Amino acid sequence: MDARTLCLGALMHGEASGYEIRKLFEDGPFSPICDVSYGSIYPALTRLLDEEWVTCCVAKQDGRPDKKVYSITPGGRAAFLNGLASTPAPDKMQSEMLFILSFGDHLPRADVIKLVDRYISNYEARIAAIHNCADDTVLPAVRRFVHNFGIAVYETALDYLRTHRADLTEELSLARDPATPIKNRPAVSAGMQ
Repeated sequence: MDARTLCLGALMHGEASGYEIRKLFEDGPFSPICDVSYGSIYPALTRLLDEEWVTCCVAKQDGRPDKKVYSITPGGRAAFLNGLASTPAPDKMQSEMLFILSFGDHLPRADVIKLVDRYISNYEARIAAIHNCADDTVLPAVRRFVHNFGIAVYETALDYLRTHRADLTEELSLARDPATPIKNRPAVSAGMQ
């Protein structure tokens, strides 16, 4: 989804500043499911103002610069709901951990295991954050569905990491001497595995 649609979605929950919209995607309820860059929020809001899909008022703040607060208009609400009718793109799994692990055979075993342990902690924290985000007993049915889907995805990933950590450790131990620094390991020629 483009930044305009994501901003409209955030404003469907109530008026917000650009910073508050960003927080919804950084560590709020949208963080596990969507990403919008900080640099795209304000241009999107400007276009939404031009299209009259949002309005803006300036809120005074004591000891701080004034902030712009955006609200969705009926036209913006209609445009957002119309946008939801389109077929969503397939989900993408984006993970720096998996990218790094795909080169784990070139890293010291201890670093690979530290990375897995860090991600176990990360998934535990994300599950706790989702649980703390909202009381799923009071959420509307579709939001409860999304909330619980997020928990299920992270719990499944966490279970996989915990279950297969020992197997990975053992296989890495058998594959090479973990004490040998990368720079001292013999180079592998293109024809060798």
